[in-house]
Order: sequence, then C-alpha cells, then structure tokens
Amino acid sequence: MEYGSIEREIYIDATPEVVYEVVSRPEHLREWWPDEAELEPVPGATGVISFGDSAAPEVKVVPVTVVEADPPRRFSFRWVYDEGEAASPSNSLLVTFDLAPSGAGTLLRFSEEGFREKGWEAAVLEEQYREHVTGWDYFLPRLVAYIARQVSTP
Repeated sequence: MEYGSIEREIYIDATPEVVYEVVSRPEHLREWWPDEAELEPVPGATGVISFGDSAAPEVKVVPVTVVEADPPRRFSFRWVYDEGEAASPSNSLLVTFDLAPSGAGTLLRFSEEGFREKGWEAAVLEEQYREHVTGWDYFLPRLVAYIARQVSTP
C-alpha cells in the first residue's frame, strides 16, 4: 500500500463561495472537524486546532499554518508539525481543499499529503496514514451534512 497521500472527491450541493467559507473559517470548522479552531484564513497565518473537551487533560492541540487562501477556489494549510517549529514540506502534512463549480453545486477535491516526507519509521507512517484516512472518512461527510444544514436554513 502507498502511504503518500489521501485524496477524495465530493460533490456538495452549495456554491464554491459557501463551501470555501466552511472549510476556511474557524466558526464553521469547529462545527464539522475540530472541537476548537483559532486561525485567520490568510496565507502565512498560524493558529491551532484542538480535539477533545477543553476541560479534559487529554485535549490534543495541533498547530496549523495557512499556505494558500484563494477564495472561492482553494484553501490549504500545513499541520502535524511540532509546536515551536515553522511548518515546512519536510515536517508537516499539507491539506488542500480545491473547489470547482459543478452544476448548481461544488466539486470539492480534498487531499492530504506529506506522510512519507515526515520521515516516520514504517510502522508509525502506516499508523498515522490509517488514522488520517479514518479521520477524514469520518469528518468529510460531516462537512457535507453541515453545509446542507447551512444552505437549507433560511
């Protein structure tokens, strides 16, 4: 099995402008992905996302760095790098949301890459890759459901 990247294509029944807001703005991100998000959706901005109850000791805080913010076409960021380090292709994973109009909605092309570049030993690489596949398989449908609720609400 190749552990280089995770890729998904999803049709979303909403405009690219709506989808872009939901994949790039903290107030929307926390509704479908992390429990908390603090970041400005501008290139070079750094922030954090958190998973878990903030009152619990096992909350996982992950730094993020926005790489590209091109509304309503592309939003990308680097994450899974050590706190205090600057994100780079050799120490982080790159998540990209490419958005293209498709009929009345949007074709979202999602990718996460950089697993091999992290330099993890084989067992860690395999475990991290599988965890991320499982995670995105859970969270991307939540993204679609959240957007559906947003566009159906008057």
